[in-house]
Amino acid sequence: MTLHRGYYLTPPSCYNAFMLNRPSHDWQARLDEVIAERTAQMIKLRRHLHSYPEPSGEEFKTSLHLYQTLVEEGFEVLMGPEGRGVIADDRFVADGQDLPCIALRADIDALRIHDQKDVEYKSRCPGLMHACGHDSHSAAVFGASAAIRQMQQSGNLPWPIRFRSVFQPAEETSTGAKEMIEAGAIDGVEAIAAIHMDPSRRVGTVGLRDGVLTANCVGMRIRIVGRGGHTARPHEACDPIAAAAQLINALYLFIPRVTDSQDAVVLGIGQIHSGDNPNVIPERLELRGTLRTLDRKVHKEAIKHIRRLAHGIGQTTDTHIDVQFEQASGAVVNQPQLMAVVRESARHVVGGEGMIEIPRPSMGSEDFSFYLDHIPGAMIRVGCASAERGRSPLHSPDFDIDEDALAVAARILARVVIEWSNPHRKEAIDPTEVDAGSGI
Repeated sequence: MTLHRGYYLTPPSCYNAFMLNRPSHDWQARLDEVIAERTAQMIKLRRHLHSYPEPSGEEFKTSLHLYQTLVEEGFEVLMGPEGRGVIADDRFVADGQDLPCIALRADIDALRIHDQKDVEYKSRCPGLMHACGHDSHSAAVFGASAAIRQMQQSGNLPWPIRFRSVFQPAEETSTGAKEMIEAGAIDGVEAIAAIHMDPSRRVGTVGLRDGVLTANCVGMRIRIVGRGGHTARPHEACDPIAAAAQLINALYLFIPRVTDSQDAVVLGIGQIHSGDNPNVIPERLELRGTLRTLDRKVHKEAIKHIRRLAHGIGQTTDTHIDVQFEQASGAVVNQPQLMAVVRESARHVVGGEGMIEIPRPSMGSEDFSFYLDHIPGAMIRVGCASAERGRSPLHSPDFDIDEDALAVAARILARVVIEWSNPHRKEAIDPTEVDAGSGI
């Protein structure tokens, strides 16, 4: 993992001149006023994205809409690879090249789920919806970014700031972060922050955790090749469906049994494809699923056990079973010193009572982890549930948020950028304190 210094220890050349004209009023109060003024704009953007969702790999109109919206705010904007994804820079500070840069990241892709809500902003694309809050992440990052730029222009910030906003495609397929990194999204960036909407928490609260936040996750593809035949004469065939049934049962039964009970391993099969006729034993079958762990050693041991089980069942069923693991997302590991800035920022927004410690990592995965292979980062969970809406789980067909969560998220993100940029902050990010051992 390559890390950068994170904060400066001596003021940049422009700082002393800037301090002569430093605003005397409370910048935090002014920031909240600006974000309150922009809340309707954030809601409008979120509802537009929710109404016109695009799946991973096809986020062309979403990217164009964000591009145009950011250009109108005065940002320098670049489109991502193939017209998917957006990178926005604020160049308001004249000698900003001397300033360290922090990035805010949002994701923009939707899921292939049919929206079942009865709301005016319901998805207008059958079979597609924002069921994971990516529309909300984009609206909150936009709101924070626009508010910071407005504060820059009006001279209401306490010190010069340089930041970038990254709107990333294809999070759900764990390919978008890599694409944006290759396109230069974090070139010159020294830290990165992100949010994730959390329907298990009420609006006005946030979930925080130092260190490992999410699991390593790899896709698993298992191909079984047997010998087809008539279902009336199974003795003449080598049935891949029977082999798959044994293998799934063995994986679900034995992988947990060969893993220390204190080590988390979650294996799930989500797809089975085989056959075209009810009275024909097919020749081939494919299983697809995921393997999730929190530790590199446990991950390697689980893969070894899966291969051994597949080999044994292949021999007993006279089939050939090939196991492949694809596209790994490492664990999201929140850098503790950056999280200290996040906690300080969150406390100003939700108070101590709204800050909830997350006791253990989630077994979900996030391709935000790819950024953390290069720079330190932090992700927090933002409560989005209320009595009126937002209580349906992620990836469900009636998922929604209480839109008061947008302002909460934007206020925290904007403060993270400003507080991180404080030239008097003494902490420097120490690469030796970043534990990347949980990554794949």
